[in-house]
Amino acid sequence: MQVTNTLSEGLKREFNVVLPADSLAARLTSELIGMKDKVRINGFRPGKVPVEHLRRVYGRQVMADVVQNLVNESTQKIVTDNGIKLALEPKIVFPEDQAAVEAAISGKGGLEYKIQMEILPKIEIKDFAGIAVTREVVSVDDKDVDESIARMAEQSRPFEARAEGEKSKSGDRVTIDFVGMIDGVPFEGGTGNDIPVVIGSGQFIPGFEEQLVNVGSGDTVIVSASFPAEYSAAHLAGKAATFNTIIKSIEAPGEAKIDDDFAKTFGFEGLDKLKDAIRSNIAREYEAVARRKTKRELLDVLDGQYVFELPPALVEQEFNGIWGQVTGEMQQAGKSFADEDTTEEAAREEYLGIAKRRVRLGLVLAEVGESAKVEVTEDEVSRGVMDRARQFPGQEKMVWDFYRQNPQALAEIRAPIFEDKVVDHILGAAKVTEKKVTREDLMKEGDEADGANAKSKSSKSKAKSKKD
Repeated sequence: MQVTNTLSEGLKREFNVVLPADSLAARLTSELIGMKDKVRINGFRPGKVPVEHLRRVYGRQVMADVVQNLVNESTQKIVTDNGIKLALEPKIVFPEDQAAVEAAISGKGGLEYKIQMEILPKIEIKDFAGIAVTREVVSVDDKDVDESIARMAEQSRPFEARAEGEKSKSGDRVTIDFVGMIDGVPFEGGTGNDIPVVIGSGQFIPGFEEQLVNVGSGDTVIVSASFPAEYSAAHLAGKAATFNTIIKSIEAPGEAKIDDDFAKTFGFEGLDKLKDAIRSNIAREYEAVARRKTKRELLDVLDGQYVFELPPALVEQEFNGIWGQVTGEMQQAGKSFADEDTTEEAAREEYLGIAKRRVRLGLVLAEVGESAKVEVTEDEVSRGVMDRARQFPGQEKMVWDFYRQNPQALAEIRAPIFEDKVVDHILGAAKVTEKKVTREDLMKEGDEADGANAKSKSSKSKAKSKKD
Protein backbone atom coordinates (compact mmCIF):
# COMPACT_ATOMS: atom_id res chain seq x y z
CA MET A 1 0.00 0.00 0.00
CA GLN A 2 1.43 3.36 -1.07
CA VAL A 3 -0.02 6.50 0.53
CA THR A 4 0.76 10.06 -0.60
CA ASN A 5 -0.61 13.24 0.98
CA THR A 6 -1.74 15.31 -2.00
CA LEU A 7 -3.63 18.11 -0.23
CA SER A 8 -3.27 19.81 3.14
CA GLU A 9 -5.25 23.02 3.00
CA GLY A 10 -6.97 24.40 6.09
CA LEU A 11 -9.10 21.57 7.44
CA LYS A 12 -9.12 19.68 4.15
CA ARG A 13 -6.88 16.69 3.55
CA GLU A 14 -6.54 14.42 0.55
CA PHE A 15 -4.49 11.25 0.22
CA ASN A 16 -3.71 9.21 -2.87
CA VAL A 17 -3.60 5.47 -2.20
CA VAL A 18 -2.18 2.79 -4.50
CA LEU A 19 -2.90 -0.88 -3.90
CA PRO A 20 -0.40 -2.81 -6.08
CA ALA A 21 -1.64 -5.79 -8.03
CA ASP A 22 0.64 -8.19 -6.19
CA SER A 23 -0.68 -6.98 -2.80
CA LEU A 24 -4.25 -7.54 -3.93
CA ALA A 25 -3.36 -10.97 -5.27
CA ALA A 26 -1.59 -11.97 -2.06
CA ARG A 27 -4.52 -10.83 0.06
CA LEU A 28 -6.96 -12.69 -2.22
CA THR A 29 -4.92 -15.91 -1.94
CA SER A 30 -4.84 -15.59 1.84
CA GLU A 31 -8.62 -15.20 1.95
CA LEU A 32 -9.19 -18.16 -0.35
CA ILE A 33 -6.91 -20.39 1.74
CA GLY A 34 -8.96 -19.42 4.75
CA MET A 35 -12.09 -20.57 2.91
CA LYS A 36 -10.84 -24.10 2.18
CA ASP A 37 -12.13 -25.62 5.42
CA LYS A 38 -15.43 -23.74 5.25
CA VAL A 39 -16.79 -24.32 1.75
CA ARG A 40 -18.43 -27.52 0.48
CA ILE A 41 -18.05 -28.19 -3.24
CA ASN A 42 -19.25 -31.38 -4.93
CA GLY A 43 -16.40 -33.61 -5.98
CA PHE A 44 -13.96 -32.40 -3.33
CA ARG A 45 -13.40 -33.57 0.20
CA PRO A 46 -13.69 -30.93 2.96
CA GLY A 47 -10.50 -28.89 3.12
CA LYS A 48 -9.14 -30.36 -0.13
CA VAL A 49 -10.55 -27.88 -2.64
CA PRO A 50 -7.64 -26.45 -4.70
CA VAL A 51 -7.09 -22.71 -4.25
CA GLU A 52 -7.18 -22.17 -8.00
CA HIS A 53 -10.61 -23.77 -8.18
CA LEU A 54 -11.79 -21.50 -5.38
CA ARG A 55 -10.31 -18.58 -7.31
CA ARG A 56 -12.36 -19.50 -10.39
CA VAL A 57 -15.58 -19.95 -8.39
CA TYR A 58 -15.32 -17.23 -5.76
CA GLY A 59 -12.42 -15.04 -6.87
CA ARG A 60 -14.40 -12.03 -8.07
CA GLN A 61 -16.73 -12.01 -5.04
CA VAL A 62 -13.89 -12.38 -2.55
CA MET A 63 -11.76 -9.77 -4.33
CA ALA A 64 -14.58 -7.23 -3.98
CA ASP A 65 -14.50 -7.85 -0.23
CA VAL A 66 -10.69 -7.65 -0.23
CA VAL A 67 -10.78 -4.25 -1.94
CA GLN A 68 -13.41 -2.92 0.46
CA ASN A 69 -11.45 -4.17 3.48
CA LEU A 70 -8.20 -2.65 2.20
CA VAL A 71 -9.93 0.68 1.55
CA ASN A 72 -11.20 0.67 5.15
CA GLU A 73 -7.78 -0.33 6.48
CA SER A 74 -6.00 2.36 4.47
CA THR A 75 -8.40 4.99 5.79
CA GLN A 76 -7.89 3.88 9.38
CA LYS A 77 -4.10 3.75 8.94
CA ILE A 78 -4.03 7.30 7.56
CA VAL A 79 -6.16 8.56 10.47
CA THR A 80 -4.00 6.78 13.05
CA ASP A 81 -0.59 7.58 11.54
CA ASN A 82 -1.41 11.28 11.15
CA GLY A 83 -3.28 11.73 14.43
CA ILE A 84 -6.33 12.96 12.57
CA LYS A 85 -9.68 13.74 14.19
CA LEU A 86 -12.33 13.43 11.51
CA ALA A 87 -15.17 15.92 11.23
CA LEU A 88 -17.22 13.55 9.06
CA GLU A 89 -16.76 10.19 7.38
CA PRO A 90 -14.07 10.35 4.68
CA LYS A 91 -15.07 10.38 1.02
CA ILE A 92 -13.55 7.66 -1.15
CA VAL A 93 -13.06 8.68 -4.78
CA PHE A 94 -12.43 5.77 -7.16
CA PRO A 95 -11.13 6.25 -10.72
CA GLU A 96 -13.69 7.51 -13.22
CA ASP A 97 -12.35 4.89 -15.61
CA GLN A 98 -14.43 1.86 -14.65
CA ALA A 99 -12.04 -0.37 -16.54
CA ALA A 100 -9.39 0.28 -13.87
CA VAL A 101 -11.78 -0.75 -11.09
CA GLU A 102 -12.91 -3.79 -13.09
CA ALA A 103 -9.29 -4.86 -13.59
CA ALA A 104 -8.68 -4.78 -9.83
CA ILE A 105 -11.86 -6.73 -9.03
CA SER A 106 -10.98 -9.27 -11.70
CA GLY A 107 -7.51 -9.72 -10.23
CA LYS A 108 -5.78 -8.32 -13.31
CA GLY A 109 -4.38 -5.10 -11.91
CA GLY A 110 -3.83 -2.80 -8.96
CA LEU A 111 -6.12 -0.02 -7.77
CA GLU A 112 -5.52 3.69 -7.21
CA TYR A 113 -8.02 5.93 -5.41
CA LYS A 114 -8.27 9.10 -3.33
CA ILE A 115 -9.42 9.61 0.24
CA GLN A 116 -10.81 13.08 0.94
CA MET A 117 -11.17 14.19 4.55
CA GLU A 118 -12.30 17.14 6.63
CA ILE A 119 -10.57 17.22 9.98
CA LEU A 120 -11.49 18.89 13.23
CA PRO A 121 -9.59 22.04 14.19
CA LYS A 122 -7.20 22.06 17.10
CA ILE A 123 -8.80 23.94 19.98
CA GLU A 124 -6.77 25.30 22.86
CA ILE A 125 -9.02 25.30 25.91
CA LYS A 126 -8.84 28.56 27.83
CA ASP A 127 -8.81 29.00 31.61
CA PHE A 128 -12.37 28.79 32.93
CA ALA A 129 -11.48 30.83 36.00
CA GLY A 130 -11.78 33.99 33.91
CA ILE A 131 -15.42 33.27 33.09
CA ALA A 132 -18.01 35.15 35.16
CA VAL A 133 -21.73 34.34 34.93
CA THR A 134 -24.83 34.97 37.03
CA ARG A 135 -27.21 32.50 38.61
CA GLU A 136 -30.58 34.02 39.37
CA VAL A 137 -32.22 32.98 42.62
CA VAL A 138 -35.92 33.27 43.44
CA SER A 139 -37.60 32.50 46.75
CA VAL A 140 -40.85 30.57 46.66
CA ASP A 141 -43.47 32.81 48.29
CA ASP A 142 -46.58 31.58 50.07
CA LYS A 143 -48.49 33.50 47.40
CA ASP A 144 -47.01 31.26 44.69
CA VAL A 145 -48.08 28.15 46.60
CA ASP A 146 -51.58 29.50 47.28
CA GLU A 147 -52.07 30.46 43.63
CA SER A 148 -51.03 26.97 42.52
CA ILE A 149 -53.44 25.34 44.95
CA ALA A 150 -56.21 27.69 43.81
CA ARG A 151 -55.63 26.61 40.20
CA MET A 152 -55.79 22.96 41.23
CA ALA A 153 -59.03 23.61 43.06
CA GLU A 154 -60.46 25.45 40.07
CA GLN A 155 -59.62 22.57 37.76
CA SER A 156 -61.08 19.94 40.09
CA ARG A 157 -64.12 21.82 41.31
CA PRO A 158 -67.46 19.95 41.06
CA PHE A 159 -70.25 20.97 38.69
CA GLU A 160 -73.97 20.48 39.31
CA ALA A 161 -76.78 20.60 36.75
CA ARG A 162 -78.67 23.86 36.71
CA ALA A 163 -82.40 23.76 37.38
CA GLU A 164 -84.69 23.35 34.41
CA GLY A 165 -85.20 26.64 32.63
CA GLU A 166 -82.09 28.34 34.09
CA LYS A 167 -79.82 30.12 31.67
CA SER A 168 -76.07 29.68 31.43
CA LYS A 169 -73.62 32.09 33.05
CA SER A 170 -69.92 32.76 32.73
CA GLY A 171 -68.04 30.02 34.56
CA ASP A 172 -70.69 27.38 33.84
CA ARG A 173 -69.82 24.16 32.07
CA VAL A 174 -71.96 23.53 29.01
CA THR A 175 -71.93 20.38 26.92
CA ILE A 176 -72.43 21.06 23.21
CA ASP A 177 -72.63 19.56 19.74
CA PHE A 178 -71.50 21.81 16.92
CA VAL A 179 -70.89 21.92 13.19
CA GLY A 180 -68.51 24.61 11.94
CA MET A 181 -68.80 26.16 8.48
CA ILE A 182 -66.82 28.62 6.42
CA ASP A 183 -68.76 30.33 3.62
CA GLY A 184 -71.60 27.90 4.34
CA VAL A 185 -69.43 24.80 3.82
CA PRO A 186 -68.46 22.46 6.73
CA PHE A 187 -64.69 22.31 7.20
CA GLU A 188 -62.41 19.53 8.34
CA GLY A 189 -62.10 19.35 12.13
CA GLY A 190 -65.06 21.69 12.61
CA THR A 191 -67.49 19.11 14.03
CA GLY A 192 -67.77 18.02 17.66
CA ASN A 193 -70.20 16.01 19.79
CA ASP A 194 -70.66 16.03 23.57
CA ILE A 195 -67.88 18.58 24.01
CA PRO A 196 -67.70 20.11 27.54
CA VAL A 197 -66.82 23.82 27.59
CA VAL A 198 -66.23 25.93 30.69
CA ILE A 199 -67.40 29.40 29.64
CA GLY A 200 -64.55 31.87 30.04
CA SER A 201 -61.79 29.24 30.15
CA GLY A 202 -60.41 30.21 26.71
CA GLN A 203 -60.71 26.63 25.49
CA PHE A 204 -62.20 27.72 22.16
CA ILE A 205 -61.21 30.43 19.68
CA PRO A 206 -61.78 34.06 20.80
CA GLY A 207 -65.41 35.14 20.82
CA PHE A 208 -66.87 31.61 20.85
CA GLU A 209 -67.45 31.00 24.56
CA GLU A 210 -68.93 34.43 25.24
CA GLN A 211 -71.84 33.57 22.91
CA LEU A 212 -72.73 30.58 25.08
CA VAL A 213 -73.81 32.87 27.94
CA ASN A 214 -77.56 33.22 28.66
CA VAL A 215 -78.64 30.16 26.70
CA GLY A 216 -80.78 27.27 27.91
CA SER A 217 -80.48 23.51 27.74
CA GLY A 218 -81.83 22.30 24.41
CA ASP A 219 -81.31 25.64 22.68
CA THR A 220 -79.70 25.88 19.23
CA VAL A 221 -77.53 28.93 18.66
CA ILE A 222 -75.39 30.11 15.79
CA VAL A 223 -71.98 31.19 17.05
CA SER A 224 -69.93 33.49 14.83
CA ALA A 225 -66.20 33.73 15.45
CA SER A 226 -62.94 34.14 13.54
CA PHE A 227 -59.85 32.01 13.78
CA PRO A 228 -56.74 33.94 14.88
CA ALA A 229 -54.34 35.01 12.13
CA GLU A 230 -51.63 32.87 13.78
CA TYR A 231 -53.86 29.77 14.07
CA SER A 232 -51.89 26.53 13.76
CA ALA A 233 -53.99 25.19 10.87
CA ALA A 234 -53.00 27.39 7.91
CA HIS A 235 -56.22 26.70 5.98
CA LEU A 236 -58.27 28.18 8.87
CA ALA A 237 -56.00 31.04 9.99
CA GLY A 238 -57.81 34.37 9.87
CA LYS A 239 -61.02 32.84 8.49
CA ALA A 240 -64.50 33.83 9.74
CA ALA A 241 -66.67 30.85 10.65
CA THR A 242 -70.14 30.05 11.96
CA PHE A 243 -70.93 27.16 14.28
CA ASN A 244 -74.38 25.63 14.48
CA THR A 245 -74.38 24.77 18.17
CA ILE A 246 -76.79 22.65 20.25
CA ILE A 247 -76.73 23.19 24.02
CA LYS A 248 -77.15 19.71 25.53
CA SER A 249 -76.65 20.46 29.23
CA ILE A 250 -75.68 23.29 31.58
CA GLU A 251 -73.85 22.84 34.88
CA ALA A 252 -73.04 25.44 37.50
CA PRO A 253 -69.68 25.38 39.29
CA GLY A 254 -69.75 24.20 42.88
CA GLU A 255 -67.47 25.21 45.71
CA ALA A 256 -64.08 23.58 45.92
CA LYS A 257 -62.99 23.55 49.57
CA ILE A 258 -59.26 23.74 50.08
CA ASP A 259 -58.73 21.59 53.16
CA ASP A 260 -57.22 18.30 54.24
CA ASP A 261 -59.88 16.34 52.38
CA PHE A 262 -59.01 18.27 49.21
CA ALA A 263 -55.32 17.36 49.67
CA LYS A 264 -56.21 13.69 50.15
CA THR A 265 -57.80 13.59 46.69
CA PHE A 266 -54.25 14.16 45.37
CA GLY A 267 -52.75 11.44 47.57
CA PHE A 268 -51.40 13.60 50.43
CA GLU A 269 -52.03 13.16 54.14
CA GLY A 270 -53.19 16.73 54.58
CA LEU A 271 -53.05 20.28 53.24
CA ASP A 272 -49.65 21.05 54.77
CA LYS A 273 -48.08 18.07 52.96
CA LEU A 274 -49.64 19.18 49.70
CA LYS A 275 -48.26 22.70 50.17
CA ASP A 276 -44.79 21.31 50.89
CA ALA A 277 -44.88 19.26 47.69
CA ILE A 278 -46.05 22.24 45.64
CA ARG A 279 -43.35 24.45 47.16
CA SER A 280 -40.70 21.88 46.20
CA ASN A 281 -42.06 21.59 42.66
CA ILE A 282 -42.07 25.36 42.20
CA ALA A 283 -38.51 25.57 43.56
CA ARG A 284 -37.36 22.93 41.05
CA GLU A 285 -39.09 24.82 38.25
CA TYR A 286 -37.33 28.05 39.24
CA GLU A 287 -33.99 26.25 39.48
CA ALA A 288 -34.46 24.73 36.01
CA VAL A 289 -35.23 28.14 34.47
CA ALA A 290 -32.31 29.75 36.31
CA ARG A 291 -29.98 27.00 35.10
CA ARG A 292 -31.08 27.49 31.48
CA LYS A 293 -30.35 31.20 31.72
CA THR A 294 -26.95 30.62 33.34
CA LYS A 295 -26.10 28.01 30.72
CA ARG A 296 -27.10 30.37 27.92
CA GLU A 297 -24.97 33.14 29.41
CA LEU A 298 -22.02 30.75 29.68
CA LEU A 299 -22.39 29.65 26.07
CA ASP A 300 -22.54 33.26 24.93
CA VAL A 301 -19.22 33.83 26.71
CA LEU A 302 -17.67 30.73 25.12
CA ASP A 303 -18.96 31.75 21.70
CA GLY A 304 -17.13 35.05 22.07
CA GLN A 305 -13.93 33.49 23.38
CA TYR A 306 -13.23 30.97 20.64
CA VAL A 307 -12.41 31.80 17.05
CA PHE A 308 -11.21 28.99 14.78
CA GLU A 309 -11.82 27.57 11.33
CA LEU A 310 -14.97 25.47 11.12
CA PRO A 311 -15.25 22.29 9.03
CA PRO A 312 -17.33 23.42 6.00
CA ALA A 313 -19.17 20.09 5.75
CA LEU A 314 -20.30 20.27 9.39
CA VAL A 315 -21.54 23.83 8.91
CA GLU A 316 -23.35 22.87 5.72
CA GLN A 317 -24.93 19.86 7.39
CA GLU A 318 -26.12 21.96 10.33
CA PHE A 319 -27.41 24.74 8.07
CA ASN A 320 -29.32 22.32 5.85
CA GLY A 321 -31.05 20.88 8.91
CA ILE A 322 -32.07 24.33 10.16
CA TRP A 323 -33.08 25.63 6.75
CA GLY A 324 -35.15 22.57 5.94
CA GLN A 325 -37.07 22.92 9.18
CA VAL A 326 -37.59 26.66 8.79
CA THR A 327 -38.85 26.47 5.21
CA GLY A 328 -40.98 23.44 6.06
CA GLU A 329 -42.68 25.25 8.93
CA MET A 330 -43.23 28.35 6.78
CA GLN A 331 -44.75 26.28 3.99
CA GLN A 332 -47.03 24.52 6.45
CA ALA A 333 -48.16 27.87 7.88
CA GLY A 334 -48.61 29.36 4.41
CA LYS A 335 -46.11 32.15 5.10
CA SER A 336 -43.32 33.77 3.10
CA PHE A 337 -40.12 35.54 4.11
CA ALA A 338 -41.89 38.83 3.43
CA ASP A 339 -44.40 37.91 6.15
CA GLU A 340 -41.42 37.65 8.53
CA ASP A 341 -40.18 41.11 7.48
CA THR A 342 -37.11 39.67 5.81
CA THR A 343 -35.85 38.24 2.52
CA GLU A 344 -34.68 34.75 1.68
CA GLU A 345 -31.11 36.03 1.25
CA ALA A 346 -31.13 37.76 4.65
CA ALA A 347 -32.72 34.74 6.28
CA ARG A 348 -30.07 32.43 4.80
CA GLU A 349 -27.34 34.68 6.17
CA GLU A 350 -28.94 34.70 9.61
CA TYR A 351 -29.39 30.94 9.78
CA LEU A 352 -25.88 30.37 8.46
CA GLY A 353 -24.67 32.36 11.46
CA ILE A 354 -26.78 30.18 13.74
CA ALA A 355 -25.35 27.03 12.16
CA LYS A 356 -21.80 28.29 12.66
CA ARG A 357 -22.52 29.10 16.30
CA ARG A 358 -23.93 25.64 16.90
CA VAL A 359 -20.95 23.92 15.28
CA ARG A 360 -18.43 26.12 17.08
CA LEU A 361 -19.99 25.59 20.51
CA GLY A 362 -20.44 21.89 19.84
CA LEU A 363 -16.74 21.49 19.04
CA VAL A 364 -15.67 23.52 22.09
CA LEU A 365 -17.86 21.51 24.46
CA ALA A 366 -16.70 18.24 22.89
CA GLU A 367 -13.04 19.24 23.36
CA VAL A 368 -13.67 20.30 26.97
CA GLY A 369 -15.49 17.05 27.66
CA GLU A 370 -12.70 14.95 26.16
CA SER A 371 -9.93 16.77 28.02
CA ALA A 372 -11.88 16.54 31.30
CA LYS A 373 -12.72 12.87 30.64
CA VAL A 374 -16.44 13.56 30.99
CA GLU A 375 -18.42 10.38 30.45
CA VAL A 376 -22.10 9.53 30.23
CA THR A 377 -22.93 6.30 32.05
CA GLU A 378 -25.35 3.68 30.80
CA ASP A 379 -27.53 4.35 33.86
CA GLU A 380 -27.79 8.01 32.86
CA VAL A 381 -28.75 7.07 29.31
CA SER A 382 -31.33 4.58 30.60
CA ARG A 383 -32.88 7.25 32.82
CA GLY A 384 -33.02 9.56 29.82
CA VAL A 385 -34.78 6.91 27.75
CA MET A 386 -37.25 6.25 30.58
CA ASP A 387 -37.99 9.97 30.88
CA ARG A 388 -38.69 10.07 27.16
CA ALA A 389 -40.89 6.96 27.37
CA ARG A 390 -43.01 8.53 30.11
CA GLN A 391 -44.02 11.22 27.65
CA PHE A 392 -45.97 8.55 25.75
CA PRO A 393 -48.36 6.90 28.25
CA GLY A 394 -49.32 3.42 27.18
CA GLN A 395 -46.49 3.21 24.67
CA GLU A 396 -43.56 3.07 27.09
CA LYS A 397 -42.25 -0.33 25.95
CA MET A 398 -42.45 0.61 22.29
CA VAL A 399 -40.49 3.82 22.93
CA TRP A 400 -37.95 1.96 25.07
CA ASP A 401 -37.41 -0.68 22.37
CA PHE A 402 -37.09 1.98 19.67
CA TYR A 403 -34.24 3.74 21.42
CA ARG A 404 -32.47 0.56 22.46
CA GLN A 405 -32.56 -0.76 18.89
CA ASN A 406 -31.45 2.50 17.21
CA PRO A 407 -27.94 3.72 18.12
CA GLN A 408 -28.50 7.04 16.35
CA ALA A 409 -31.68 7.72 18.34
CA LEU A 410 -29.87 6.70 21.52
CA ALA A 411 -27.14 9.21 20.68
CA GLU A 412 -29.81 11.94 20.76
CA ILE A 413 -30.48 10.97 24.38
CA ARG A 414 -26.79 10.85 25.27
CA ALA A 415 -25.79 14.17 23.65
CA PRO A 416 -27.71 16.60 25.92
CA ILE A 417 -26.64 14.63 29.01
CA PHE A 418 -23.01 14.95 27.94
CA GLU A 419 -23.46 18.64 27.19
CA ASP A 420 -24.99 19.35 30.61
CA LYS A 421 -22.17 17.50 32.37
CA VAL A 422 -19.58 19.51 30.44
CA VAL A 423 -21.39 22.74 31.32
CA ASP A 424 -21.38 21.72 34.99
CA HIS A 425 -17.64 21.04 34.72
CA ILE A 426 -17.01 24.54 33.35
CA LEU A 427 -19.29 26.22 35.89
CA GLY A 428 -17.42 24.40 38.63
CA ALA A 429 -14.29 26.37 37.71
CA ALA A 430 -15.96 29.64 36.65
CA LYS A 431 -17.04 32.51 38.87
CA VAL A 432 -20.78 32.14 39.42
CA THR A 433 -22.48 35.02 41.24
CA GLU A 434 -25.95 34.51 42.69
CA LYS A 435 -28.43 37.29 42.09
CA LYS A 436 -31.80 37.49 43.82
CA VAL A 437 -34.57 38.39 41.39
CA THR A 438 -38.34 38.33 41.25
CA ARG A 439 -40.28 35.53 39.63
CA GLU A 440 -41.25 37.89 36.80
CA ASP A 441 -37.62 38.76 36.09
CA LEU A 442 -36.61 35.10 36.18
CA MET A 443 -39.23 34.15 33.62
CA LYS A 444 -38.08 36.84 31.18
CA GLU A 445 -35.86 34.37 29.37
CA GLY A 446 -37.07 34.87 25.81
CA ASP A 447 -37.34 32.05 23.30
CA GLU A 448 -33.67 31.37 22.61
CA ALA A 449 -32.66 27.73 22.77
CA ASP A 450 -30.24 26.17 25.21
CA GLY A 451 -26.95 24.51 24.59
CA ALA A 452 -24.79 24.36 21.54
CA ASN A 453 -28.04 24.72 19.60
CA ALA A 454 -28.73 28.22 20.94
CA LYS A 455 -30.21 30.61 18.40
CA SER A 456 -30.03 34.35 17.97
CA LYS A 457 -32.93 36.36 19.38
CA SER A 458 -34.10 37.49 15.96
CA SER A 459 -34.75 33.90 14.95
CA LYS A 460 -36.59 32.89 18.09
CA SER A 461 -39.80 31.94 16.33
CA LYS A 462 -38.33 30.44 13.21
CA ALA A 463 -36.01 27.55 13.92
CA LYS A 464 -37.50 25.51 16.71
CA SER A 465 -35.54 22.32 16.95
CA LYS A 466 -36.35 19.04 18.87
CA LYS A 467 -32.95 19.36 20.37
CA ASP A 468 -33.69 22.85 21.77
